[in-house]
Amino acid sequence: MLEPKLNKQIHKIGIVTKRDNAHYQKLIVDLAKYLKDKNKDLYFDNNSFKHIKGAKGGYSKEELLNMVDLVVVLGGDGTLLKTARNTQRKKTLVLGVNLGTVGFLSEAMPANLYETLDKIFAGHYNIDKRSLLRVTVYRNTKKIETFLALNDAVINQGAFARLIRLELAINSRKLVSFSADGVIVATPTGSTAHSLSAGGPIVHPSIQGITITPICPRSLSMRPIIVPDSRQLSLIVETHRREEAATIGLTIDGQEMIQLEYGDKITCRRSRRYLYLVRTKNRYYKQLRDKLSWGE
Repeated sequence: MLEPKLNKQIHKIGIVTKRDNAHYQKLIVDLAKYLKDKNKDLYFDNNSFKHIKGAKGGYSKEELLNMVDLVVVLGGDGTLLKTARNTQRKKTLVLGVNLGTVGFLSEAMPANLYETLDKIFAGHYNIDKRSLLRVTVYRNTKKIETFLALNDAVINQGAFARLIRLELAINSRKLVSFSADGVIVATPTGSTAHSLSAGGPIVHPSIQGITITPICPRSLSMRPIIVPDSRQLSLIVETHRREEAATIGLTIDGQEMIQLEYGDKITCRRSRRYLYLVRTKNRYYKQLRDKLSWGE
């Protein structure tokens, strides 16, 4: 959802990149010079600081997001997803600069980066507030892991092409037990990712909902459903795996993974944290046309 622009001054800027960033070292150096010329205080993450002499750097993403007013993320959607999962309660602004392929979450390209930053420093921007999922795994009633997800949490099978059985409950009330290749629990942001490929709907970011999309369910009556994000979802693994290589996994944003066991309970709810993306243009529908090649 877009919020009106803030009038606060942006002084402290963090730069975040992916680990393999040697091919755009010049962009990092040029960006640092531009920001210094604007009299901004610069802070660098563990990946970017090595390119700048005397840099205030070597910070983790979590530390950086707690220190600065604005984070400039150089990379693709994957880099931005990693940044989002480290977001703090502080209302730190995030500007995505697309150096990848899709760049669905990014606002700028290298060619218009400085023009975009000029607008932001002049206060000509809005905030695109994106919800996050809080995903917790319980085993034998004990909490074993908690994750944040900007896109989705996916439960699926491993190498064996066999269905898995899951029980789905909403606010502790059982909805259904079903057999499928897996299930995707997605935020509105994640509705255009894995969930869309599995037949789920596109959900506008301003809609306060969570999408549950079964992956290749046995029953054709099992369809995707959107529930209010004020609800807590729980999924219980009802499948035993006897073969050593036959695993069931929970994947967060396609980047973090944990193996699941029979009886594990996975809860999903809206986090109290949000990702605050900077927007200089309201172009959500144009992005849908361009990124998804509508009409072509």
